[in-house]
Amino acid sequence: MRNFIPSRKLDDSRPQEEGGGKRQDEHTKTMFGVGAFLISESLIFASFIVAYVSLRLFSGPMLPPGVKGPELSTSVIIHSIVLISSSLPAQLAEGAVKRKKLNQFRLLWVITSVMGAYFLVGEVKEWLGLDFDVTTGQFGGAFYILTGFHGLHVTAGILLQMLMLVRSFIPGNYKKGHTGVSAVTLFWHVVDGIWVILFSLFYLWRA
Repeated sequence: MRNFIPSRKLDDSRPQEEGGGKRQDEHTKTMFGVGAFLISESLIFASFIVAYVSLRLFSGPMLPPGVKGPELSTSVIIHSIVLISSSLPAQLAEGAVKRKKLNQFRLLWVITSVMGAYFLVGEVKEWLGLDFDVTTGQFGGAFYILTGFHGLHVTAGILLQMLMLVRSFIPGNYKKGHTGVSAVTLFWHVVDGIWVILFSLFYLWRA
């Protein structure tokens, strides 16, 4: 009879191991799906960017005579730095939720969202002060389509962050896993990275 006691203990532990394995498997599958989605979104941006670069290299003037392109102003630099820097609190927030420190997660998550909102406000203010619109030459169309599409992604990221924040107040919600937070964090990093490319194209490579 004594020989069977260890095997019973092992049997008792199996359901817990299987449950943990299932959660990890679900996390991996979800993140794979999110990664595939982000690759598809990045390809859309890439197609627009390649078209813009081709126009810049092989076509005539991108703006009509006398029309100025976007200026590399202090405001643009600041709200760009704010957006790119927001990846740091987003990553720290993910780490906090993994350690079950929900109050720290909420604070960092809100900081990330506020930084994203600050960027959007700065972007809209810049649009309102420009000398051109979406119909002004090839540059106008490319500029508003790319920055507008990016702005929609920033807005979507903020809304997803707010959803994850609300879910953090559901008792025991993140004890089941943090896949949603990890997915939104990855999405946010990609959005920030795309802005680095757009910033270089439109503000450093002048029309």
